[in-house]
Amino acid sequence: MKLETEEILIADLQSETNRDIAFRELISLYKERLYWHIRKIVLNHDDADDVLQNTFIKIFRNIKGFKGESKLYSWMYRIATNEAITFIHNKAKHNQVSSEKVQQIAINNLEADVYFEGDEIQLKLQKAIATLPQKQQLVFNMKYFDEHTYEQLSEILETSVGALKSSYHIAVKKITAYLTEN
Repeated sequence: MKLETEEILIADLQSETNRDIAFRELISLYKERLYWHIRKIVLNHDDADDVLQNTFIKIFRNIKGFKGESKLYSWMYRIATNEAITFIHNKAKHNQVSSEKVQQIAINNLEADVYFEGDEIQLKLQKAIATLPQKQQLVFNMKYFDEHTYEQLSEILETSVGALKSSYHIAVKKITAYLTEN
C-alpha cells in the first residue's frame, strides 16, 4: 500500500465519520494475509479464525492510539502475532499442558484438518517447524513463507535485525537436521 494511501486510511480509521467504512476496507485489504500469518502459528483453521476475529477487534479498539511510529501493516502483524501466542498460552493453561504440547497436538491434527491442503512433504516441514522454540518458529515462518525482510520483521517483532538473522539461520539448521533425520 502506498504511504499516502495508508495515511488516508489511518486518518479515516481514526475519524468518527469514516471509521466503519475505513475498517471494512482495512479488513478487505489485510484479512487474508493476517489469517495465514495466524494460521502458521496456531495451525488450526477454526482457531485461526477466532484469533483473526480477536485481532480485528483489538485493532478496531486501539486504532485511535496508533501513532504511526511503524507502518500500519507492521502494527497489525504485531497484534496478530501477540494474539496468536496468547491464544496458544491460554489453550495450554486451560488444558493444563505446555504450549509446546498444544503445538504438538495441533501438528498431529493437521492430517485430519480438511482445511490443510499440504502433501506429505509439507506436513513433515510443519512438524519440523513445530520442534523450534516459538520465536524461531515466528521468524522462520515470516521470513520463509511470508517473505518479510529482516527490517519488516524487526519492526513487527521488535527485535534487532542481527538477532533475527541469527534466529533464522539457527531455525534453518534445525529444520534441515530434522528433515534429514526423519
